[in-house]
Amino acid sequence: MQFTVKGRNLEVSDAIRTYAEQKLSKLERQLKDPRIELELAVERNPSIAANHVAEATIWTKGPVLRAREASSDIHVSIDQLVEKLERQVTRYRKQSRSRRRKEARANGPTPETMPVVADEAEPLIVKTKHFAVMPLTPEDAVLQLELIGHDFFVFRNADSAEVNVVYRRFDGQYGLIEPR
Repeated sequence: MQFTVKGRNLEVSDAIRTYAEQKLSKLERQLKDPRIELELAVERNPSIAANHVAEATIWTKGPVLRAREASSDIHVSIDQLVEKLERQVTRYRKQSRSRRRKEARANGPTPETMPVVADEAEPLIVKTKHFAVMPLTPEDAVLQLELIGHDFFVFRNADSAEVNVVYRRFDGQYGLIEPR
């Protein structure tokens, strides 16, 4: 396992590094040769009670797993982060297992002999929206984002004529997604 710990507004002590590595090593048993990057931070805003933040990114042979947790204690943040990542790993492993089973079934018995059972692990799209994509500048798109109160906004960039997305980041700033 490749393990990296970074600190932002926080000096990462050996005790915290060892604690985080011990907790995150649980995931190594379920993933083959993961690369884990953990960023620990302390928010300096005094009005935020949950100011100890733990963010992790795990690169696997499949998807990239990410999680973020905040609390008033860095150890609690790490514990909550590991629990969230364990749920993501479990879901990822179930999906890959169910895909392998579906492929095996395709080569196995005919559908008439197999019972039909709904797979609960599959994500379900419950709503579809259609809307006109307006040509805007990214700055105008951020204003629209603020007006509708959502976390992201899809628009056609007036300069490049490509479909772009602006989104609200955890730190309160904005991000722009552009296709290549």
